[in-house]
Amino acid sequence: MKIFKFKFSKLTTAFIYAGIVLAVAAFGITLYNVIKADYIYTDKAIYSIIGYVAMFIVSVLLLVILISLLFSSYYSLGGDELKTSFGIIKSKFRISDIEKVILDRSSDKLAVYFKDESFVMIVVKPEWYEEFVNELLKCNPKIEYIINSVKNSPDDQLKK
Repeated sequence: MKIFKFKFSKLTTAFIYAGIVLAVAAFGITLYNVIKADYIYTDKAIYSIIGYVAMFIVSVLLLVILISLLFSSYYSLGGDELKTSFGIIKSKFRISDIEKVILDRSSDKLAVYFKDESFVMIVVKPEWYEEFVNELLKCNPKIEYIINSVKNSPDDQLKK
């Protein structure tokens, strides 16, 4: 089984780390407020408890989701399956259902098209495109591999 890590943009990575910092801060502030709360025995204590519990749940859930995005986002190829994992969201596709793979050099995108006309965009380092396609072709040599070039042919000028 070959694994290819998901490639996040620098901005997305910065937002994920900022979210982790905010989740930890929210958990810490909520914990501090619970420890210093002296009005817990008043008649409004139930609302405070519900608020604290909700804040703990939200901050821990956000932390788990963001950390799973960083460490569990990948594509894996093996047997007859292409597995995608984007944090806690996982998908499986049969390699035998793949009809073609298109590498568009102008946009630097790699797309996998299936027989049912659906497709998946592959977001890995551009240096890994050839290796990814080669692994796919090892699993199913019937897959059509198309490369759309950056350079225009002379006929493209006439098509306007």
